[in-house]
Amino acid sequence: MKDKGFNENGLNESAAGDSVDSVNAENGQDQTADESQLIEVLQRLAQAEMLIMHQKDEVLRVQAEMQNLRRRTELDVEKAHKFGQEKLSSELLGVMDNLERTIQVSTDKENESVKVLLQGVELTLKSFVDCFRKFNIEQVDPLGAPFDPQQHQAMVMQENPKVEPGTVTAVMQKGYLLHGRVIRPAMVVVARAPSASIDEKV
Repeated sequence: MKDKGFNENGLNESAAGDSVDSVNAENGQDQTADESQLIEVLQRLAQAEMLIMHQKDEVLRVQAEMQNLRRRTELDVEKAHKFGQEKLSSELLGVMDNLERTIQVSTDKENESVKVLLQGVELTLKSFVDCFRKFNIEQVDPLGAPFDPQQHQAMVMQENPKVEPGTVTAVMQKGYLLHGRVIRPAMVVVARAPSASIDEKV
């Protein structure tokens, strides 16, 4: 006859039950610990992914800034090459003006000595013009053209019924462009419409 407190293996049933409960409890604690570790790992993974995305954005931003800086530097170098001689060009314009005035004001052009001198001045002026053209310095001589405030400076407005109002009728001083940019505007006389007569007003 078996004792009530023991099973077939001779183990106390209550002790065996306690042992099973203990094992189940331990398994439950291990499962909870595993879940906590998994959650912690997932949180760390999410934080790492956010950090990677942030760093990727930073790298892209720095790359964009470097590209912009490179472009700005290239533009600055290009401008320096194009307009580096602007100051020198502006200084040489006075020499051009004086050579042109010398040719214009010479009265005794039949005199052989004066004729030879004028030929020398004209050759010098031509050399200047060729040199300016080589360095992309263009002359602005707008006689007969419409007034352009971007390239011309109106010194006088005169009534002139023979031309359209706003037409350049005289050039007091030629202008110059360097690579298309004005380094000196042309000083001009501009036509305006004749004033209405007293009869027309009446």
